Amino acid sequence: MPDTTSTHIKTDYPHPVRVIEHTTITMSDGVELAAKIWLPEDAASRPVPAILEYIPYRKRDWTSIRDTQMHAYVAGHGYACVRVDLRGSGESEGVLRDEYLALELQDGVEIIRWLTERDWCDGKVGMVGISWGGFNGLQIAALRPPGLAAIVTCCSTDDRYADDVHYMGGCLLGDNLSWASIMFGRNGDPPDPRLVGDSWRQQWRRRLENSGLWLETWLRHQHRDAYWRHGSVCEDYAAIEVPVFAVSGWADGYSNAVFRLLAGLDVPRLGLVGPWSHKYPHVGVPGPAIGFLQEMLRWWDHWLKGRETQIMDEPMVRVWMQDSAAPSVGYAMRPGRWVGEPSWPSAQIEARSYALQSSGDLAREGEPDDEVFTVQSPLSVGLFAGKWCSYSAPPDLPDDQREEDGGALVFDTPTLERAVEIFGAPAVELELAVSEPVAMVAVRLSDVRPDGAVTRVSYGLLNLTHRDSHANPTALEPGKRYRVRVELNHIAQRFPAGHRIRLALSTSYWPLAWPAPRPFALELHTRASRLLLPEREARPEDQHISYAPVEMAAPPAVTVLAPDEGSWRVIRDLGRNESTLVVSQDRGRLRFDDHDWEVHSSGEERYRVHHHDWSSLRGETTWQRSFERDGWRVRTRTRTRLTCDAERFYLDAELDAYEGERRVFSKTWCEQIERELV
Repeated sequence: MPDTTSTHIKTDYPHPVRVIEHTTITMSDGVELAAKIWLPEDAASRPVPAILEYIPYRKRDWTSIRDTQMHAYVAGHGYACVRVDLRGSGESEGVLRDEYLALELQDGVEIIRWLTERDWCDGKVGMVGISWGGFNGLQIAALRPPGLAAIVTCCSTDDRYADDVHYMGGCLLGDNLSWASIMFGRNGDPPDPRLVGDSWRQQWRRRLENSGLWLETWLRHQHRDAYWRHGSVCEDYAAIEVPVFAVSGWADGYSNAVFRLLAGLDVPRLGLVGPWSHKYPHVGVPGPAIGFLQEMLRWWDHWLKGRETQIMDEPMVRVWMQDSAAPSVGYAMRPGRWVGEPSWPSAQIEARSYALQSSGDLAREGEPDDEVFTVQSPLSVGLFAGKWCSYSAPPDLPDDQREEDGGALVFDTPTLERAVEIFGAPAVELELAVSEPVAMVAVRLSDVRPDGAVTRVSYGLLNLTHRDSHANPTALEPGKRYRVRVELNHIAQRFPAGHRIRLALSTSYWPLAWPAPRPFALELHTRASRLLLPEREARPEDQHISYAPVEMAAPPAVTVLAPDEGSWRVIRDLGRNESTLVVSQDRGRLRFDDHDWEVHSSGEERYRVHHHDWSSLRGETTWQRSFERDGWRVRTRTRTRLTCDAERFYLDAELDAYEGERRVFSKTWCEQIERELV
């Protein structure tokens, strides 16, 4: 396999590249959106396809390093790469009021039409994006704009309710608060006065006054209603008629969507999942990173230029089969190998059943016992779960699970006599009863190493009131038996001989997920309960899958004035019987030398709980952001706090903005939101 751990900064391209640092695209309502363009110097006389990335993350600063490394490289191979800020972000006019609104998608359609009309564009457009840009790439493709010919969607989802940062299995995610807080801070960022002139202050004021508190909106939609169905392309896969290349990583929060897209779409499609967190594969961490820009060029050349690159002759889905690794909150590299399947679902993967036995064993052979177990987990279970979506900054992967297992029901296989490999979505089928009308179950699949260390492999959550429907949940009848199925996240994992496979069940997983309104006991009946593992035999053809080393363009000139740093701390106050998870993130202080623009961003998340008090749950976040040049300085500070009792969520928030040392804007929110079987 080629060495993919080194990076080659490419400076010599088939096509010399011209950069348009800033231009605007006028929408039909008169609002101007800001764009940066990389294109071949001779594109006006020899038009080329355009590649659009359309996100709200400020082309002028925070994503400019990533943008340049990718778009300059692709442009040098004969494409016009166009990076557009959503309205209300960066130097684009207007206000950004929420994710994936119809106006955002319509703007995207208009941008694609604008691209096809440029003299340097040959009329064909592709869309590429990670996270937000991966989402709206799928959503805009479903609108079928003329000119859009193919997309690459990374770390995205087809289902905004069931598989996004907000809810999982009907459980409210802690990342819902975290992500809302990040955008709460970003939405108060000003445009660059050097680009927009004297109107910068008026535009900034509009953003501060009108962007709103998105967390309130998301909390008022606790079930899968029309709000979440909008933008969920799983509602109608047939609406997408262009080829789709779907990409994610096992440490990312969005790997499941790759497999649903492969199964649901009826267009040419490819899937790729590596060991990575929420990052493009050419900068993927944990490694190995791969030459993903070369892979994208093969994709674009095939679908936008009609060249035969053989990319569609390869397996429909290629994934990194992870080998066993000791538990860690962060990895530089994950051991493993590439494997592939010619189609998905794969007929060559078999679901193998494991019975839950009274001895605490997971038995691959034999009949299940008729036993009853009861568990009522402490609220501290989940403190070592890591993030729902890993960003690998600060280290945010799950730590050793032994302490978590102490508050859970645990079932282990005997020591494996031979290696077991799985690829797909593990699942459990459970027969259970609970003592309260609202309850949840968290399910973890782990690798138990010979020294006893436990590495989480996959997990799943289910709000048991959602056992039949996310749209129309129903309360549980205490004491009544129910049969439920919990699907865990897709994974490709090798369990070596000498290890054990562990299944752990708990009734809480805080702060990854918000617990049930009241404490409850879960009664598990083993006879009708089982674990299903998607087992796959290693095959000789796997050894033929490999990727080129990483290549990318040189980044822009940036001076690091203060390095980025972060920490992930669990604080136990035994005297108060209280635990607090503190996540600190400082992105450092950077100066973009070409335009003398200095930026800084730092935040802290604190999740606190008293171990026996379900009304003590508290999540609080703060963010500070600043921008400056030549003595001019703007900064914002946001604070968001979410608490609860059994009936309601309580949301308090503050936004303060400063020009120099003078506070020029201040706003507070205080909301009460009814809990609806959550």
